[in-house]
Amino acid sequence: MSGTGKPSAIIDPASGRWPQADGHFVDCREKLRVLQENHAELVQCLQDCFEDAVLMGVDAQAMRALLHDLVDRLRDPRPADASGS
Repeated sequence: MSGTGKPSAIIDPASGRWPQADGHFVDCREKLRVLQENHAELVQCLQDCFEDAVLMGVDAQAMRALLHDLVDRLRDPRPADASGS
């Protein structure tokens, strides 16, 4: 990753391209399976949450902003000196 916090490569779950901090891609089949499953679960969960909120009267743009904020505040689980930042 660069110092800007942006990924060095684009993640493309459909093609199985999950970039690592060193610029290579994850190639372990088990890791790729877990990443794909997590992605599918997250997509469904976010969609369900978004739909529920909008159908209950929450402004769609406000809900999207809240979801973006949640992602922006995710903590990196690695120790600070190992994050590559």
